[in-house]
Amino acid sequence: MSLLDCFCTSRTQVESIRPEKQSETSIHQYVVDEPTFSWVPSSPGGNEMPLCTSNVSHYELQVEIGKGFDNLTSVYLARHTPSGTLVTIKITDLENCSEEHLEALQNEVTLSHFFRHPNITTYWTVFTAGSWLWVISPFMAYGSASQLLRTYFPEGMSETLIGNILFGAVKGLNYLHQNGCIHRSIKASHILISGDGLVCLSGLSRLYSLVNHGQRSKAVYDFPQFSTSVHPWLSPELLRQDLYGYNVKSDIYSVGITACELANGQVPFQDIHRTQMLLQKLKGSPSCPLEKNASLQAESRLKNSRSGIDSGIGESILVSSLTRTVTSDRLQTPSSKTFSPAFHSLVELCLQQDPEKRPSASTLLSHAFFRQIKEQTQDSILSLLPPAYSKWPVAVPPVSTWTEPNYILTDEEDIDWEF
Repeated sequence: MSLLDCFCTSRTQVESIRPEKQSETSIHQYVVDEPTFSWVPSSPGGNEMPLCTSNVSHYELQVEIGKGFDNLTSVYLARHTPSGTLVTIKITDLENCSEEHLEALQNEVTLSHFFRHPNITTYWTVFTAGSWLWVISPFMAYGSASQLLRTYFPEGMSETLIGNILFGAVKGLNYLHQNGCIHRSIKASHILISGDGLVCLSGLSRLYSLVNHGQRSKAVYDFPQFSTSVHPWLSPELLRQDLYGYNVKSDIYSVGITACELANGQVPFQDIHRTQMLLQKLKGSPSCPLEKNASLQAESRLKNSRSGIDSGIGESILVSSLTRTVTSDRLQTPSSKTFSPAFHSLVELCLQQDPEKRPSASTLLSHAFFRQIKEQTQDSILSLLPPAYSKWPVAVPPVSTWTEPNYILTDEEDIDWEF
């Protein structure tokens, strides 16, 4: 019996519904089997909260810090007024969710109830309010690794910082794999960092459990409609969608792409046509180089600047709201930098075309690149980062009341913060 089976047997069984049959009541029942509910799990990462309520009036929204889930979810920094605790709130519009979206939400909410690991995002409380799903999580002061790249490390992070971030992310990934789950969406925007330097994996909506009715599958043949914006991180075998399927090793490939993303400040394959990118992955193109030409990076950033592309929460929402200047606050890294043989080795292992040649998450944690990280504390990552956004609640006036936002749906938007 899977985790999902265990949860459902302890509560009322819920039948799937089609979008055209959705009503306000049936939408609630699809995601959770009671109109409103909440839980307050203990967290080994030290993110305990005295009490989380399911009353909307108990949360004072400060500022919107991102969007996600095909633009159906708004992410807010908020204050839980009874306890004074800063929290992050994901508010998802259930009325506009497709059946696949609802299935993903149900899967995420159900499985996350069982996760107890410091490197996996904690859900303090989950409840529905009207036709909206509210998910309350700890506030991660540094946001995502992707937002850090855009705001402070446009040419990529130092190898030491990359090691600290990836080590925490792979520890969380190893926990998921040991519990029979495939993440299927590893990327920098799904790696969050707290003000204490704790690294957490988020983006659990694409999570897939290999365990079903007490049996663990060796391969998966579930191929959801991934947004094309996620394709650069996905493994060749997942993109192929063939009879061989895929397994947890597909996440390891995504770790390799994320390592290049953190090192270069850009995602591999993002500057080429998607068809060409798919062909290169399926043919087994050589490992992406870690050292990139500085002029190409500058040209790409200039192009983005001229086109008015916004990173989601980077310069436009956070920095401007806090009267920060990105130029003065960015931590400059050398335009031409080299990486150690150990880092190259880790990336090459992760990006092996044959999944069987890739290491497991457990084996990856013992790689030479991570050995030095194991002996360090969380203080080391804080010494490599700018001051956390600890003054947000003071600098940003709170939103007086929460109103239902009007969404413009898009399948191509890639958001920095997806809790």
